[in-house]
Amino acid sequence: MLLLVTNLAAVTAPAPQKVSLAVLPFVNRSADGANEFFCDGITEEIINALAGIEQLKVISRTSSFFFKNFEGPLSEIGDQLHVSVVLEGSVRFHGDQLRISAQLINVADDSHFWSETWDRKLENIFDTQDEISRLIAEKLREHWGHLDVADRLLTAKTSSLGAYERYLQGQYLFNQWNPESANQAIAQFEQALAQDAGLIEAHLGMADSYSFLAVAGFAPREEAWRKAQEHIKKAVALDANHAGLNYMLANDAFFTRASYQEAMQYGQRSLAAKPNYAEAQRFMAFLYILRGDMSVAHRHLQYAKSIDPLNPETRFYEAYYYYLAGEYTLAKQILKELLAANEKNVPALVTTLYVLLSARQWQEAAAFLEGIPAELMTPDERLGMECLLMALETSTPPAGLAQLTQHAEAPEAHHAHTYLFLVQVVLGRFDAAFAVLDKLFTVQSSVLLLSFSYPLAEPLRADARYAEYHRRIYALEPAPAQKPAKPKATGLETAKAQAYAETLKRYVAQEKPYLDPTLSLRALAHQIEIHPNQLSWLLNEYLQQNFNEFINHRRIEHFKQLVVDPANAHISLVGLAFESGFNSKTVFNTAFKKKEGITPKAYQKGQLSAGEQGEQ
Repeated sequence: MLLLVTNLAAVTAPAPQKVSLAVLPFVNRSADGANEFFCDGITEEIINALAGIEQLKVISRTSSFFFKNFEGPLSEIGDQLHVSVVLEGSVRFHGDQLRISAQLINVADDSHFWSETWDRKLENIFDTQDEISRLIAEKLREHWGHLDVADRLLTAKTSSLGAYERYLQGQYLFNQWNPESANQAIAQFEQALAQDAGLIEAHLGMADSYSFLAVAGFAPREEAWRKAQEHIKKAVALDANHAGLNYMLANDAFFTRASYQEAMQYGQRSLAAKPNYAEAQRFMAFLYILRGDMSVAHRHLQYAKSIDPLNPETRFYEAYYYYLAGEYTLAKQILKELLAANEKNVPALVTTLYVLLSARQWQEAAAFLEGIPAELMTPDERLGMECLLMALETSTPPAGLAQLTQHAEAPEAHHAHTYLFLVQVVLGRFDAAFAVLDKLFTVQSSVLLLSFSYPLAEPLRADARYAEYHRRIYALEPAPAQKPAKPKATGLETAKAQAYAETLKRYVAQEKPYLDPTLSLRALAHQIEIHPNQLSWLLNEYLQQNFNEFINHRRIEHFKQLVVDPANAHISLVGLAFESGFNSKTVFNTAFKKKEGITPKAYQKGQLSAGEQGEQ
């Protein structure tokens, strides 16, 4: 191989970060069930808002929605998504009012450590989504660790509620991935744009829908592509740096113009706008795989898997990585799983054939090819596969080579080009192979661009011309100079951190704010006059305690003073806990046992016994 493969250990997802979260689809509690699209939209907005927090790992929409209507144990969600916390929620609509409920659950012990309900007007949906997202972030950092939480996590996509509703309906329909729903989605996006022509997400939805119809063959190809391009141009005029737009432009550059360099540039722009964009992370992995930069591809693939592990596209690119790395057994197993879930997964079908051919499993490849329905392969692709299989088996020109060569004369016969190229390589006809490869530059064949890096084309690497073609095909301009990273807003110099810590401890000792059961990190920060993000950093990074540990420690110490005071003998343990600032019996008992190693009742008995012995 060109480069040694980095062992992904089946591209296992990394261990959970300090704070890792899955936002499950919000449940529609409305009587008529007509607002399912709105519930999905709220879920997606909260995912996007929280994903913008640097220290928080948030599972992407596709993998989270895998568990829509899931009724199994929470531990299964945690195991499959590799998260420590799950957010569940529901929405109930009543006229122009909506009630949103949410709760955070610790996966390890299935404990609900926070819940809240909001009654709001539908017209305030954007502010409500931001409010909910910020409060969730606040509670996560109080319980789990430092997060930098901005004063606002979401900005309104539009000032028109009607346009937003039509956009959400369109997105809901498009995500069903069938031609009927795609056409219905287009109608919704059109209505959204009629109310707000500047809604960039609706333009991207139109482009996505028309592209899907064009690629899948459910609309006149040229007309559908033209309409998709019209909306892409409008989106560029609205926000050229939009992550989703640049991801779309990266795909357009690669698959319609065979421009590896442009695809790479747009992919980089997409990630610059949104580093946790799983689609762009996968696409960048794909580009680096083709170029042979397996270690860089590995990093992008690992990132994609950490935030979107259940997405079939993530699994496919994992298999693709192994295929081009020569790890055929691993690639074959993943592709088998993908086809078990969807037997019409065309990329998985074709890649399986390439894996079998590369592994020299001729008979299995022939049987597999024969079993693929005619409607799932173009005639040129089937002819090309048959020729390639025969050339590999016999090392002689296949019977269909003349027909394949004739078909490859057509400029748009991209499948014929790529198979003719591979057959010529297999037969050792390198001059002929390079002659076919030259079509890549004249007809902009992305299929040829792909096949140049395939293991079956590896013999070509011994030719003196290979390096120059590799440079031309996978051309890269030098990366632009990076702007210096802005200094972290929350990091404190040692002297300043020490001063703030002393101020905090002195204030807490004197004023006892922990006796207020509603005390939050943000409220305490306001009381000692520092930014909440700085207090979060001070507690977690400097004092090595999260907010709850810091406050509950002092509540427990206060309780211990109360419980030995004879004047409080008539008050129950729970009553004393509430007097100490706790507002939950379960939280009190758990925190006390964790700190003291015994239950509150056992502690009380021990103190009473010690007191009696002292009196004797």
